[in-house]
Amino acid sequence: MPTADILDLSATELSRHIASRALSCLDLMQAALARIEALNPRFNAIVSLRAPEALLADARERDAELARGQRRGWMHGFPLAVKDLSHAAGLPTSMGSPLAPRSPARGDSLHVARMRAAGAIVVGKTNTPEFGLGSHTYNPVFGITRNAYDPARSAGGSSGGAAVALALGMLPVADGSDMMGSLRNPAAFNNVIGMRPSRGRVPGDPEQELFFQQLGTEGPMARSVEDAARLLAVQAGFDARLPLSSPQPLPSPDALQIEGEVRGLRVGWLGSLWPDLPLAPGILELGEQALDTFRAIGCEVEPCTLDVPRDHNWSAWLRLRQLLVGGKLGAYRADPKLFAQLKPEAQWEVEQSRHLDAASLYQASLWRSNVYRAFAKLFERFDFVLAPTAQVFPFDAELHWPGEVAGVKSDTYHRWMEIVTPFTLAGLPTLNVRAGFGEGGLPMGMQLAGPIHADLEVLRLGHAYEQACGWGAHRPPVLRSA
Repeated sequence: MPTADILDLSATELSRHIASRALSCLDLMQAALARIEALNPRFNAIVSLRAPEALLADARERDAELARGQRRGWMHGFPLAVKDLSHAAGLPTSMGSPLAPRSPARGDSLHVARMRAAGAIVVGKTNTPEFGLGSHTYNPVFGITRNAYDPARSAGGSSGGAAVALALGMLPVADGSDMMGSLRNPAAFNNVIGMRPSRGRVPGDPEQELFFQQLGTEGPMARSVEDAARLLAVQAGFDARLPLSSPQPLPSPDALQIEGEVRGLRVGWLGSLWPDLPLAPGILELGEQALDTFRAIGCEVEPCTLDVPRDHNWSAWLRLRQLLVGGKLGAYRADPKLFAQLKPEAQWEVEQSRHLDAASLYQASLWRSNVYRAFAKLFERFDFVLAPTAQVFPFDAELHWPGEVAGVKSDTYHRWMEIVTPFTLAGLPTLNVRAGFGEGGLPMGMQLAGPIHADLEVLRLGHAYEQACGWGAHRPPVLRSA
């Protein structure tokens, strides 16, 4: 099978072809390595790539296992590059920072171990911003990851390398993580799928703080909703070492059924969430056009409002994020030479965290509770809600971050991603689905969210929308010209 044909297959199709031995793991690995060699120097999505000879040997071993009747799981033989905030045994975890240890990780992060157990072959890492801070993937270790649709533009972040590798066919699926839209924003910027699961659905690191860390989560990225659903089934599952992990099981990836009836479902359109939240021209219009597709598949769509003050949501977000980032990076402050090596945005988070007190954090938790209650009230009337995924289209890759949105100055480095924060605070399953393309052919997405733990229901509606909208067939220009 020609390389382009192999890489055009969905992950679900690849898994079936490999299981039946209609396609070899070696052929898939060779195709992926050829695509990486051709495009990665320009786009810089994958870093710390392992030696091709070792990867081809791993692929041959996966084929030998199949010949003996041994299939590890849904990802048997899949090339996988792990987001460079997570550990993959044998590879360094740079976190995009010169301060991170250069020695190889001794073990896998939990979700990586689950993907490896399902048969994935780790080929390298995907690029990320320094310590994952900011929705724009650049760092002093590996440089800028460039948008799959326009290399002069940002890939988003912090799962920017993963999104670009997917969009360009370097990987069949990818892992990512999301605190402030990091599975959603880069997916929107590169016309792929990214899902922030319900809080606790994909357990985190059992060696880290277990109770306060409720904003960030790992999750799946893919080129189709079906593939994202099957990868989620690989990553998800209770772990007794993580007391806040979800005990609610998902079907196995091979048994998971993504088809479902969507006629009559009620969908609330949140628009910009708050009337004064700035959006770049064209984003709201793309979302409103996409509502017609939801209506065409039988959904009832009407506008709605999130009944929580914008300043309460943002204040809760700032304080809780500063608590977590300051707790993680605050130790660097003790050494001025090390602290000076952090990017200014990381230094700002640490300094801000030093002004937090118990009363301000308790107030933030109360405001966060009100965000959840506001969504719960909406879900009494609607089955799902929709909003744009980002407030700007992919911007100049040489910028650190957008200084303004629709003429409104950004007062922090992440204010331009405010639209994702209430979904994070509420812990909702939130799926980026494609909304189309704006001026200059730049992609945009929408956040499709449902009640807590309704991950599969969100995926089923997202799949039905994807089948009808057709945006998944739109390929990056570099692939269309190949």
